[in-house]
Amino acid sequence: MRAYLIKRLISLVPVLFGVTILTFVLIHMIPINPAQAYMTACKIPITEKSLSSVREELGVDRPLVEQYVSWLGKAIHLDFGKSYVSQDPVFDEITHCFPNTLLLTLAAFGWLILLSLPLGFLSALFKDSLFDHLSRVFTFVGASIPGFWLGFLLIQLFAIKLDILPIMGKGSWQHLILPSLTLASNYIAAYARILRAGVLENLNQPFILYAKARGLRQKIVFGKHALKNALLPVVNAFGVSFGYMLAGSVVVEVVFAWPGLGRLITSSIFNRDYPMIQGYVLLMAIVFVLSNLLADIVSTLIDPRIRIGDDQVAA
Repeated sequence: MRAYLIKRLISLVPVLFGVTILTFVLIHMIPINPAQAYMTACKIPITEKSLSSVREELGVDRPLVEQYVSWLGKAIHLDFGKSYVSQDPVFDEITHCFPNTLLLTLAAFGWLILLSLPLGFLSALFKDSLFDHLSRVFTFVGASIPGFWLGFLLIQLFAIKLDILPIMGKGSWQHLILPSLTLASNYIAAYARILRAGVLENLNQPFILYAKARGLRQKIVFGKHALKNALLPVVNAFGVSFGYMLAGSVVVEVVFAWPGLGRLITSSIFNRDYPMIQGYVLLMAIVFVLSNLLADIVSTLIDPRIRIGDDQVAA
C-alpha cells in the first residue's frame, strides 16, 4: 500500500505542474491587460504614465516566462498576490471563504451518500417492482432539473409557503438544508442509477452463483459480494464529484446568498480580479487532484486487486 501511495503521489507532480501552466497562460490570454484591470478596480485614472508605472509595479512588463517563474515561486509559498478590489492577500480571502464552501459541499455529500446508495441498492434488489419504477422516475426528474431552478422551487415551498426553513445566508444548521440539497440533487439521481446498474451487473456474475451454491444467506450475497463490487465505480466517481460540487457551488451560493467561494469568485470575475481568479482556479485544481487520489485509495481498500494489478504491471 505504501509503494502504491508513493507512486500515486509522484504521478501528481506533473499534473499539478501542468495545471499551474494552464492557470497562468489562460489568465494572460484574456484581452484586458492586468494593469488596466487593476487600475479600473482601484478607480485610478488610466494614462500612459500611470499605466506604465502600474505595469512595472505588477511585473507584467517582463517576459511571460519570467512572470510565470516568479508567480510559481510565490504560489508554492501560498502567495498569490493581492486582490485588485480589496487589496487583501488572495490567500487570506480564499481561506476565509473556503470553510463555508467546504461545509456546504460536505453537507451535500452527506445527502448524496444518505439518499443515492440506499435508493440504488434497493432499486436493484427489488428490480421491476413499484419501488424500482418510482425510483427511476425520481432519478430521471432529479437528473433533468437544473440546480438553480430546483433551488428556487425549494425556497418557494419550504421558505415562503410553509415558512419552516430560512432562505438566505449562513447561521444555524437549518440554513444548510436547502442549499446542500439543491447542490446534491443531480448527483443523487446519477449515482442511484450507477449503483443500480452495478448491482444488477454483479448479480449476474458467476461468483454470485457460487456464493448462493455455498448456502450463503441472501443478505451476505447481496451486501458483501454484489454491493461491495458495485461500489467501486461509485467510489471512483465520488472523487470527481466532490471536486465538481466544490467548484460547482457557485450558482447555489448565489441563489441562497451563501458566503462562500462561489460568491467570491463571481464578484472577482465581474471585477476582473486576476490574482483572485488565478488563486481560485489553482485551489480547485488541487482539490480535484486530491479528491481523486482519496477515491483511488478508498478503491484499493475495497478491492486490493487494484494496487496488486498496478504493482504487477510496474514489475
